[in-house]
Amino acid sequence: MDTRTDPVPLHRLQVPLPQVPPFAMGSFDSLGPDSRAGYPHRHTFYEIVYVTGGSGAHVIDLVRRPLSPPHLCFLLPGQVHYWERTNDLSGVLMLFTEDFLLARPGDRQLLRALGERSWLHLPAGPAGPGDDRAGIGPLIRSMHEEYTARDAGYVSVLEAYLHVLLVRALRLPAAREPGAAPGRAAEVSREFGLLLTETAGAEGTVGAYAARLGVSVGYLNEAVKQATGRTPGELVRAARTLEAKRLLAGSSLGVGQVARRVGFTDPAYFCRFFRRETGVSPGAFRRTAATAGAEDAPATRGNHHVH
Repeated sequence: MDTRTDPVPLHRLQVPLPQVPPFAMGSFDSLGPDSRAGYPHRHTFYEIVYVTGGSGAHVIDLVRRPLSPPHLCFLLPGQVHYWERTNDLSGVLMLFTEDFLLARPGDRQLLRALGERSWLHLPAGPAGPGDDRAGIGPLIRSMHEEYTARDAGYVSVLEAYLHVLLVRALRLPAAREPGAAPGRAAEVSREFGLLLTETAGAEGTVGAYAARLGVSVGYLNEAVKQATGRTPGELVRAARTLEAKRLLAGSSLGVGQVARRVGFTDPAYFCRFFRRETGVSPGAFRRTAATAGAEDAPATRGNHHVH
């Protein structure tokens, strides 16, 4: 996939240098207007949002999720999202890059599993806003205190807190553990999933992904089917379709340009593929998406700066 320019506004995490981890945490107000951006955009970083109050909706990869706090939301790099007609939005956000996961690389898989579910409603606690029976609120507040104080060793404490948060989020009723089968097959399936997320399916064929992972097509088919219940081909088609939807809904690229972005050299073949996967043509999908988002006014676009 051509990544030199991104037709959907791309936000990067910018933290002050030097000697600061690629991690930021704060409220919607303290992190600035981009934290509640009302136009479709994507990030180069992970974002975890703990919503404690407000009304409106959060649209993630074209799925509209009405607010009914408290919520816990997981966004992966590359996902397209925006906030829709929100009022009195409150909560805590966590922003971090891949570099923050170097000490615990296994957390990438936990984040991907949570990103697939993305939006978890938490059972409200008795103490009002910011409280929940799952104990997520107190955990996030402890993380924020650690981040704000920045005492000796705070980075390793934040890494540990993040791991605990991911594990506990996967215990919530709306989430489930990712495939936990041991051995090489499970690891290949995990790496395939991460690669698919990074490339948005633009490699095109299962053979291309197998080559990048250093395994045979047959082995990749067996490993992925065992871990996910779906074939690699099904997952590649789903990833390409989702990226095409993102670009059709969130950019002004022509259909032919969208086709090239998701790995098709022939726009006509892309149109047949898209119709087969979605039941509508790319043009019809774009018109529907434009109608649905016509009332969303664009805000100032930029990066997430942390002071």
